Amino acid sequence: MQMTSASGLGAGVNGAVARAMGAGRPADATAIAFHAVLLALLVGGFFTGVMLTAGPALYAAMGATGGGLAAAVAYSGIVFGGVVAVWLMNLLANIVRGTGNMLVPATAIVAGEAVHLALSPVLILGLGPVPSLGVRGAAIAVVASYATGALVLAWHLLGGRGEIRLRPAAVRGRHFAAILGVGVPAALNVVQAQATMILATGFAAAFGTAALAGYGAAARLDLLQIPLTFAMGSAVIAMVATSVGAGRLDRARQVAWTGAWLAVLIGGIFATVALAVPEEWMRLFSDDPAAIAAGAGYLRRVGVSYPVLGVGLGLFFSLLGLGRATAPFFAGSLRLAVVAVGGWAAVHWLGGDLPTLATAVAAASLVFTLAMLAIAMTTRELRR
Repeated sequence: MQMTSASGLGAGVNGAVARAMGAGRPADATAIAFHAVLLALLVGGFFTGVMLTAGPALYAAMGATGGGLAAAVAYSGIVFGGVVAVWLMNLLANIVRGTGNMLVPATAIVAGEAVHLALSPVLILGLGPVPSLGVRGAAIAVVASYATGALVLAWHLLGGRGEIRLRPAAVRGRHFAAILGVGVPAALNVVQAQATMILATGFAAAFGTAALAGYGAAARLDLLQIPLTFAMGSAVIAMVATSVGAGRLDRARQVAWTGAWLAVLIGGIFATVALAVPEEWMRLFSDDPAAIAAGAGYLRRVGVSYPVLGVGLGLFFSLLGLGRATAPFFAGSLRLAVVAVGGWAAVHWLGGDLPTLATAVAAASLVFTLAMLAIAMTTRELRR
């Protein structure tokens, strides 16, 4: 829900608002913002119904039994009961980003996390007159965090403190289409990325407990690169879309390639950690020599691909800003396929180990980026 709302439909909202603002159509931007709120309520409400109904069966199918199943149901009953707050916060944040303001969404996130950090120990463990609520307390803290962020953003938008004031508008299919045309493929890209990580984790498990533990710690470096690149990508989406809306294709092209190089720089920082101090990174999470050795071997192989992946991710955000999300989905499908085939070969054919799997993951990043470069070179707005 977090990734799909923030980087999936949220990307569609960000780009649609920015293109309208760049074209000098603030009334359309306001209408798109209202339609984004309707989508947050509709989609959030849909997932509430699905998870409250099917959640227990899903957790049981994933292997939860007894007390574990009871805890999962208790937690999800509250979290998914209030998941509209997640959708509202993330789509409202992307409305504001689409107007070119990155500070207010960041403030909302910080405010929400402050509430999360303050409430979690109190509600989970109990304090004074507040009883210990266990996993239910954790769930309440999560919902309260997103609700707080949504309130901060609503205060900004409803009060007309930004470029647009959020207010009701006539429901129009074209405004939904402006959001969903990019938002749905972008959400599928998010699902692809998660599926890629799930597949790699499954293959790592085939090499034994130490390898799985090593992969789990090593992959945290992968997972850190993605959100930092996505944070930069939110600005790229807004700036490219605004430039396109204003008819400034030269500026859109400049922003796109600058964003790609910044993503390379982010990847280079993580590559330095992976290649220069892999054992030190692993010791942050484990003192098992076998797990440390396995994870360090993985990082030495996959680390070189981090800047390469950065290029692909940077261009991915630029294409979302242009309103083109179908081609990046194709590139993501290639990446997923390479991990699937390469991981299977590492386990069942090559008789390899975790570094062999890392080679497949690195190759998948290379294929993804080559595909994105080919797409960019054939996209009129991005051709140099």
